Amino acid sequence: MAPKNRILVAEDDQGVRDAIERALTIEGYDVLIAEDGARALEIGGDHSPDLYLLDVMMPYVDGLSVCRTLRQRGDNTPILVLTARHEISDRVAGLDAGADDYLTKPFALDELLARIRALLRRGTIDVTDGVLEVAGVRLDQRARRVERDGIRVELTKTEFDLLELLMHNAGIVLTRDSIYDLIWGYNFETNSKSLDVYIGYLRRKINLDGLQDLIHTVRGVGYCFREA
Repeated sequence: MAPKNRILVAEDDQGVRDAIERALTIEGYDVLIAEDGARALEIGGDHSPDLYLLDVMMPYVDGLSVCRTLRQRGDNTPILVLTARHEISDRVAGLDAGADDYLTKPFALDELLARIRALLRRGTIDVTDGVLEVAGVRLDQRARRVERDGIRVELTKTEFDLLELLMHNAGIVLTRDSIYDLIWGYNFETNSKSLDVYIGYLRRKINLDGLQDLIHTVRGVGYCFREA
């Protein structure tokens, strides 16, 4: 029998925390619980979870601070943040802190489980030892390392997976639906701005010192990675 995936849930609202714990336990996950960000860092350091599920608003140390601390430590464990805020700027803040995905409250349990499965699945996909090189961008699939013109670019797991997909299909326009399906493993609402947020953030990271934008928007269709 395969070992259970271990998920650390950090949520200060006991009712929400207990509901998530019950649901994840029923789904067969090994669940660790923290009531604030400080405890999440402590427990995570001791037990090495396969995924962090973090509420943004927590006492002492908030969810975004936990994200930043983990990434500064070099910990690339998938992070899914829960937030009651719906503004794009708040979502970008989560990405900036190092989160791989976010879910706004209130949320449907089925969607939470789908996002968890997608993050865990991406974390276990075998990759080749190949290197993709397009227009000065070098992506090492095995080391999960990205450089542009020899300069290291730090990416979260989601950003790396998105860039890898675009570079694998360089010159080909990928539809929004196909990107959602291949990266997240499920469909967002048709009017979702989530992909736009990730694309915008990825652009800012790889367009070093005003270099040419390589990720092109094809209005009404999707995105394409290519030189102008």
